[in-house]
Amino acid sequence: MNDENHSATRAPDEARWQAIELSPATFGQRLLAWFDRHGRHHLPWQQEQTPYRVWVSEIMLQQTQVATVIDYYQRFMTRFPDVQALAAAEQDEVLHLWTGLGYYARARNLHRAAQVVVEAHAGVFPTHSVEALAALPGIGRSTAGAIIALSTGARAPILDGNVKRVLTRLHAVPGWPGRPRVERTLWQLAERYTPHERVGDFTQAMMDLGATICTRRRPACLLCPFEDACAAHARGVEHDFPASKPKTARPTRETCFLMLRDRRGRVLLQQRPAQGVWGGLWCFPQFDSLQEARDWLAAHAPRATLESPWSAFTHAFTHFRYAITPLPALVDAPIGVSEGERWYDPEQPDSVGLAAPVRTLLDRLASSATLV
Repeated sequence: MNDENHSATRAPDEARWQAIELSPATFGQRLLAWFDRHGRHHLPWQQEQTPYRVWVSEIMLQQTQVATVIDYYQRFMTRFPDVQALAAAEQDEVLHLWTGLGYYARARNLHRAAQVVVEAHAGVFPTHSVEALAALPGIGRSTAGAIIALSTGARAPILDGNVKRVLTRLHAVPGWPGRPRVERTLWQLAERYTPHERVGDFTQAMMDLGATICTRRRPACLLCPFEDACAAHARGVEHDFPASKPKTARPTRETCFLMLRDRRGRVLLQQRPAQGVWGGLWCFPQFDSLQEARDWLAAHAPRATLESPWSAFTHAFTHFRYAITPLPALVDAPIGVSEGERWYDPEQPDSVGLAAPVRTLLDRLASSATLV
């Protein structure tokens, strides 16, 4: 029996299982034929595919949609056209250009990795091996493979979220892909199918197929080049694959943001520690309770007036939620700032990284009632 023929004597379910047995050659031919006609060929990072440009795009695209990334990527590349420019930048400026993309550890790792490339590799990315690239901050095995495949054409399998979804459905691989056993199976499949020619196109095609056809919620199975060879589709259970991450209750933590303004409309911000929530970003002074905020004002700005709290809102992280209560306050007399603090003028904003809820509240402050 060849790759795609069914036996009329088999039971229906067994015959469908046989349909998934595509050889790597047939798989690659189908995928590349689809990519040549329907793939994405004009994204900004697909032009001049240097290791640096591919790397920046791959990091930005982690946990973030293409449509969101495009503008950020273009602004980032305009300011930091090469790894030397990024390495020489201040972290504040890097985080400023990342503001709104979320998962800020990506930006901090990007900045640090650029410095390592310049200091330890003379500004040249070590694309000779996946292991060498994966040793850089923030670069895992799949990202390293994508950088190598897309920028050099050398053979290096990848296994990002889109590829995991395609392979788990194609082979009806049970289990959450985050489990080591399941991930090992998927890496074996990725290794099996990755060709030795047109590796860059194949890599982009796998990502495109997952992003545009084999989507999480509404896969366009009738448009898929593997519609007749997909075990999940044959059974009508596409939405069961990949299996979801086991749910755990996300605790909610209550916190207060002290929005202290002076008569000039400036707002006091503090820089967060490098590690932890919103690491390295600038935020309002943050307290566990209203009383802690009052105590801080009594010690640092005793003439400040605490106004009525704004309605609390929730900001979700991967493992917990913040229930944030904004506390507006006004200070008449100027007060000095310590290291790691600054007066921020929303009318003439500094180029610093801001946590997403902080930026939202700053916008609201700027449009709120006129200071008296």
